[in-house]
Amino acid sequence: MSTVKSYTSAGAAAADISVDDAKLVLDKGAQAVKDAVTAIRNGKRAGTASTLRKGEVAGSNKKPWAQKGTGNARAGFRQSPVWRGGGVAHGPHPRDFGQKVNRKVMTLAFSRAFADKVKDGNVVVVSEFKFDAPKTKSMAAFLKKLGVERTAVIVTGKADETVARMSANLARAVTTTAQAIDVYTLLAYKTLVADKAGFDALLARAVVKEAK
Repeated sequence: MSTVKSYTSAGAAAADISVDDAKLVLDKGAQAVKDAVTAIRNGKRAGTASTLRKGEVAGSNKKPWAQKGTGNARAGFRQSPVWRGGGVAHGPHPRDFGQKVNRKVMTLAFSRAFADKVKDGNVVVVSEFKFDAPKTKSMAAFLKKLGVERTAVIVTGKADETVARMSANLARAVTTTAQAIDVYTLLAYKTLVADKAGFDALLARAVVKEAK
């Protein structure tokens, strides 16, 4: 049985939430997590790097000098990759780095990543996000009160523009919803801070097997 720390909207400690380990995916999915993270990171790559081949560099095919008799090394054309300003041999060209990952693999990866988060005690649940003033310093102070000293991903049950604005300028925090969060974002931040609705939605996504 794993326990998740719970707090009120004011940051006061509340009764811990118990999660049955038998319902969490802890015995498989490590490779799925690796595949999912690799695919997501590759999908974020622009793939716009581009260089010119020797056939694309401006210039004629005229020999710079005679083949023999000058004492210089032989040269056929100025676009040669060995010359400054010439083409690039085996250089990068625009491409799509996207990878296709089976939906079941993505589901398994999320379940395993979330289960590890819960098992390691890196999940914090708040009854609801409620602030007197929608200011960044209020969110920073609230996270500190919860004991979140490192990076955090703030998850809400549904899109909350106020919470998103309050955390937008926090260098070590990001806000998303329970349905939008992916495996990479889940793992990229040390602590997951969710409201009760968000936690319930995450649990529903991650629990893919029945307790024995």
